[in-house]
Amino acid sequence: MTTLLSLTPRPHYRAKNGGGGLGKSKFGADADELLIPVPLGTVVRDRETGEVVCDIAAVGERVVVAKGGAGGRGNESFKSSTNQTPRESEPGEDWEERTLDMELKLIADIGLVGLPNAGKSTFLGCVTAARPKVASYPFTTLEPSLGICELSVNRRLLIADIPGLIEGAAQGAGLGHDFLRHIERTSVFLHLVDACPQDGSDPVENWKTIRLELAQHEVDLSTRPEIVLLNKSDLLPDEDVQSIADELRQASATSVYVGSAATRTGIDALLEVLWSSTRGDGVEARKADW
Repeated sequence: MTTLLSLTPRPHYRAKNGGGGLGKSKFGADADELLIPVPLGTVVRDRETGEVVCDIAAVGERVVVAKGGAGGRGNESFKSSTNQTPRESEPGEDWEERTLDMELKLIADIGLVGLPNAGKSTFLGCVTAARPKVASYPFTTLEPSLGICELSVNRRLLIADIPGLIEGAAQGAGLGHDFLRHIERTSVFLHLVDACPQDGSDPVENWKTIRLELAQHEVDLSTRPEIVLLNKSDLLPDEDVQSIADELRQASATSVYVGSAATRTGIDALLEVLWSSTRGDGVEARKADW
């Protein structure tokens, strides 16, 4: 399963009551288990209290969110010294009732972040079989897209394209609140910076804008490993691209790579770096925690 859509047509799930106790020393049967399959990354909350009931992050994980009815006691349980053949039993218990909200958070190796129109969808389409909508205007991507990048037979990267963030996204501006949550489980961020923004803005300042939004999200995302791609570098002279890349390295103190998703320049080497960055012990430990 990759979505929660299969649960939409059926909003109510009911386990049965426990069976009543019977004669001949028979206890009532417990209600059968009612199993609801959900995709990895599903967070379940109690609607009344807001409490997180469970966070399904491992294959095969099972959590009881509401108990079915227990079976009632049979006549043998009511035997006493003065009543050796009781003719009474206990009815089965009722099921537990709860109203739950489910939210799906994507789990990916690489999360693409950046301002709208930075080239994230182009990058995803370049390195995977995913075919997200690509256009030269902001907010082309309105919902997260997932793609699998196959570096070789036994090496795959799951990449999530997140809709572009804008200043104030952490407070809900643009598409911020809806989609920042989808990168909370991502191992490594690939931050795409447009080398030649259409609005004439400064690429380094644009990088800082996204970093601030990541830090201000309720789950501080600014400490997550990040690799920067100075994208659309084929639109500027080499000396200008190098100057911007040097500024980014000074500002970010992190790995900055130059390339173009549209022409695939420098992308293959970057994929190898991304593969190595998702295989460190620290990243695997964080995955286990998430």
